[in-house]
Amino acid sequence: MENTTQENKSIQDEIKANYVSLKFKKPKLLVIATGVAVVLIIVALFFAKGFFVAATVNGSPISRWSVIKQLEKEGGKQALESIIDKKLIENELAKQKITVTQEEIDGEIKKIEVQVMAQGGTLEMALSQQGLTEEKLREQITLQKKLEKLLADKVAVTDAEIDAYIKDSKATPPKDMKKEDFRKQISEQLKQQKFQTEAQQWVSDLTTNAKIKYYVNY
Repeated sequence: MENTTQENKSIQDEIKANYVSLKFKKPKLLVIATGVAVVLIIVALFFAKGFFVAATVNGSPISRWSVIKQLEKEGGKQALESIIDKKLIENELAKQKITVTQEEIDGEIKKIEVQVMAQGGTLEMALSQQGLTEEKLREQITLQKKLEKLLADKVAVTDAEIDAYIKDSKATPPKDMKKEDFRKQISEQLKQQKFQTEAQQWVSDLTTNAKIKYYVNY
């Protein structure tokens, strides 16, 4: 009987010891986890500081929000109108089911490359000087090619218009240029002039007929 009592007491002591041990282990794990979380937050803030802080001046931070506010103050209205126009154009072109192929875009890129190389430069240099990327250039070309297709009938140039231009401007072809190439060059020039006029009018009509609500006044 005495042995049984001692055995029970021994088991109870062991259970108690383990319980006490567990009680002490839990807070340690919590402290470690909390410490790791704090370190991770600090690291995340360090690497993400560019999202919140644009620069520091002698340790004093300049927030990105302050930069955005300044930019909005200087050109917010113009930027917003440009985004609105782009959205109206893209929506209308999609509605009209106007599309361009990758080959057409690549062809225009190639033309630009040839023109730039003829002047001793590269496409990368030209884009850098304009503050553009090739992706942005492709986006602009895509939009223009779609508009050209949409307005094709309105920007077509006749032989009579070419003759009238040559007569009025008294233009003559360079010595090393064929007459056919000269007329083609003039045709492209007149086509671009018509395109600019028609495209501006088309966008203006879109804007006039659109329901636009402004929630910010610049």
